[in-house]
Amino acid sequence: MNAPFAKNEDHTDLLIVGAGPAGMAAAVTARQHGLSVRVVDDQPTPGGQIWRGIETVAASPRLARLGAAYRAGVDRAAAFRLCGALYEPQSQLWQIEPGFRAFLTRDGQARSVTAGAVILATGAQERPVPFPGWTLPGVLTVGAAQILLKTADSVPEKPVWIAGSGPLPLLYMTQLLAAGGKIAGFLDTTPKGRIGAALRHLPRGLRRLGDLIKGLSWSVALKRAGFPIIRHVAELRAEGDGRLQRLRYRTADGREGETAAEVLLVHEGVVPNIHAPLALGCAVRWDGGQHCQVPVLDAWGETSQAGIFVAGDGGGIGGAEAAEPRGRLAALRVAMQLGKLDEARVATAARLERAALARALALRPFLDGLYAPRPQVFAPTDETLVCRCEEVRAGELRARAVQGRPGPNQLKAFTRAGMGPCQGRQCGYTMAHIIAAAQNRPVEEVGFYRIRPPLKPVTLGELASLDERKPAA
Repeated sequence: MNAPFAKNEDHTDLLIVGAGPAGMAAAVTARQHGLSVRVVDDQPTPGGQIWRGIETVAASPRLARLGAAYRAGVDRAAAFRLCGALYEPQSQLWQIEPGFRAFLTRDGQARSVTAGAVILATGAQERPVPFPGWTLPGVLTVGAAQILLKTADSVPEKPVWIAGSGPLPLLYMTQLLAAGGKIAGFLDTTPKGRIGAALRHLPRGLRRLGDLIKGLSWSVALKRAGFPIIRHVAELRAEGDGRLQRLRYRTADGREGETAAEVLLVHEGVVPNIHAPLALGCAVRWDGGQHCQVPVLDAWGETSQAGIFVAGDGGGIGGAEAAEPRGRLAALRVAMQLGKLDEARVATAARLERAALARALALRPFLDGLYAPRPQVFAPTDETLVCRCEEVRAGELRARAVQGRPGPNQLKAFTRAGMGPCQGRQCGYTMAHIIAAAQNRPVEEVGFYRIRPPLKPVTLGELASLDERKPAA
């Protein structure tokens, strides 16, 4: 165990934002090479989304039900706890200034800390999927339901409908059935013919044969479970008086259906959390394979802003197994930049990490091709709420988008879309696609909102508590 540095220290060599797989791996590596490390995370315990609640679940029967990938988090969290990093859970980062000075809020108190380098390991979020009725009570994301399952062993009392595409719905349904839950039906939104596009990536993906077999086993188990599976669903509508009561759907070949429903879980993939890199002025680019913006990174994960790194899914979706070597690579680079490691030792260590990263990412192009989002995700009907914070509908955005040639920031000013508490996390991509379609230009030309601090909502009371003369707790 590395000895921790003084907890009243307000400066560390390295600030890590996020205590998921990438953040924990980076912290352990940085501590092994003598860096003082502070890890801030808005969750109460380490693990990130994939290993949410792992320390609590480790001592319960839930651990076996949630699968081997989840169980791997037990050892990772233990190693992180022992590494000697200063860990500050339930802390929200809302600003970083050059230098670097980071502003945090914890327990209603704001303060600032400084660091020689920053690793943003803020992970990913589920891709927003606006459709008529998506804001009704009873409609959640699959990711949210899985968090409830992991942290509270929460199993819906009544059978749930699930709509979406990707590995996560398959995994969650498997976990839900193992926990005694019931599934009313699965509306599979994967478009027809995607397997053909994905197959060209299969030879590389065979390096992850075990993952392919695992995915096939989920599909077989779900088919044997006997609930309805409707393929190639293209359009979805949730209806009800004050809460979800029924679903309507239409498949790509025109078949329509209606069914009673009380709970609908949706999922259309995940996208990197890019608000922090954008706020820091880091360059981003459009990733056509993953249909999202990603930070521009070098081979170590360093952004266009020197000293700021992005590790894990925040730099591009790759999963937990890829997040860990990405975190370690970033930490190695920081250790070298701060004079803790020489170039030769870093190069040797990096070769192993890059090999691990290549193995972890071998299946990703196949998955990206197979589960690329259907076009309807980005083209909601005019009646659909796009910005749920400010209640702005797609039709208003379309009407504004053809008045001149406004971009996302102009539409934000005109309509208030993106000004709510989520700061565009739920509407940013949908708005960009609406603008692109209305102006007949590629979405990658449209860009994203200009992100300004605070990155998370901060109360006036918390701002008033900010006293830079006071050392960090």
